[in-house]
Amino acid sequence: MVKEVSHANEVFEKVDYAKTGLAGQEFEACTFVSCNFADGDLSGCRFTDCQMMDCNLSMTKVNQTGLRNVAFRNSKVVGVDFSTCLSLLFAVSFERCSLDYANFSRTRLKKTKFDECSIRDADFSEADLTGVTFTGCDLTNAVFSRTNLSQADFRTSRHYTINLEMNMVRKAKFSLSGVMGLLSQYDINIE
Repeated sequence: MVKEVSHANEVFEKVDYAKTGLAGQEFEACTFVSCNFADGDLSGCRFTDCQMMDCNLSMTKVNQTGLRNVAFRNSKVVGVDFSTCLSLLFAVSFERCSLDYANFSRTRLKKTKFDECSIRDADFSEADLTGVTFTGCDLTNAVFSRTNLSQADFRTSRHYTINLEMNMVRKAKFSLSGVMGLLSQYDINIE
């Protein structure tokens, strides 16, 4: 059994957690700056009211990890499988992050903010994205399948493809220039 260690109101800067590991530790109101978690294991950790700034979390394992009010800024979060996180009180936000190949399938992301992020090839299948805001995001090849996109805001984002028949889009917001991503499945020509 992993011993739990609690940390509160601490700042961690330029620590390479990929080598040291953090399994089972708890962090409250902590800030991580320029830390490396790449290919590491955060399984069983709990993060509450924390910030990850300029960090590399690429391919980090987050099995049964608690993320409660965690803000990711200017961070590389490529290939992380958020679907394995604890769903209870799961709340995150992303600003200027690379979330390419991330898996958000079956997660509850109500009112989550994605600001100026690259979210290419990410999977949002069966996720609840009610009220989510995608501001200036690149959603090239992102998968939306049986996804609740009610009241989601895509107006300033680009390169998304959403099948209107396979997703719930009631009161979602799109820009006129983004309408092509809603009609692509119909194989029609619009000039």
